[in-house]
Amino acid sequence: MRTYPRFKACAAHVAPVYLDTDRTIEKACGLIGEAARNGAQIIAFPESFIPGFPVWAALQAPIHGHELFKLLAAQSVAVPGPEIHRLCMEARQHGILVSVGISEATPNSVGCLWNSNLLIGSDGSILNHHRKLVPTFYEKLIWANGDGVGLRVSSTEIGKIGMLICGENTNPLARFALMAQGEQLHISSYPPTWPTRDPADAGRYDLANAIRVRAGAHAFEAKVYNVVSAAYLDQSIEKAIEPLGKDAVRILKDTPAGVSMVLGPQAEQIGETLCEDEGLLYADIDLSAAVEPKQFHDVVGYYNRFDIFRMSVDNDRREPINLKDREGARSYPFEEIENQYKTGDAPFRTVPA
Repeated sequence: MRTYPRFKACAAHVAPVYLDTDRTIEKACGLIGEAARNGAQIIAFPESFIPGFPVWAALQAPIHGHELFKLLAAQSVAVPGPEIHRLCMEARQHGILVSVGISEATPNSVGCLWNSNLLIGSDGSILNHHRKLVPTFYEKLIWANGDGVGLRVSSTEIGKIGMLICGENTNPLARFALMAQGEQLHISSYPPTWPTRDPADAGRYDLANAIRVRAGAHAFEAKVYNVVSAAYLDQSIEKAIEPLGKDAVRILKDTPAGVSMVLGPQAEQIGETLCEDEGLLYADIDLSAAVEPKQFHDVVGYYNRFDIFRMSVDNDRREPINLKDREGARSYPFEEIENQYKTGDAPFRTVPA
């Protein structure tokens, strides 16, 4: 008989130690332990939490952001890598699932980055590794396009979990790809704010309102619980962008902040929200509450026309090069060269004295 888990979820409405990966990891580990001690079985961190969201790209022309980009690239992390290993060990120690946004680096390039999100299992394994499909607006100055590898749900002890990053929650096809795999719990990650113009001008972008619309739409259409985690704007971010000038700091501080919340399968808000204050937001979730709403609109079941609509997803990882290793092309550690030279088996020609 099918069962429907009940559990406590935690949305981390928190700030990184901006552009300082080691200290941000340390902060994340502390929060993972705190959430677990409070009974949470999953904690979700914001978009690009490690080492922080590049808000400067919105505040001045690109020619003024080179030094900050170099710092972000230096602080971005590899998957797998030692920083991610620390988070995996923390998740395993406390028996809690962890969703975390990262700026991801690659050994193929010193300047190619991705806006990524990881889902770490309660046993410390990496269950899903998603790269944002398309960086939004000025994010294109920072991050490369992702791929479809992470467009899948992960089966866990608390249900089937899917995740999308910020503006991806506006993409109907990306959302449907997760719905059609039986998603039960959705994780939405967001930055601390989204500057688009001087707050003194009319028509500025209200991130909190955008989050509510997107989160409610997906929760209602998919009949899932939606854990929304936006970052908190603190003084470490303001200090980092001070070299851009007083106007940049003012615009950042005066732009509407993001909001963290948990929504149920009928888009109802569960518990409180966090916006102006940093903290951990908890919500009790009962997946059985998503069954009855499926009787009304099950867009991946009877409430669709699959004889008319078809969808496929390319979930291959895109790599810039595929090399076939050959013995003659490999490198030789000094100790190996020294040993082979002494035994006469050196893979190079020796020159007589």
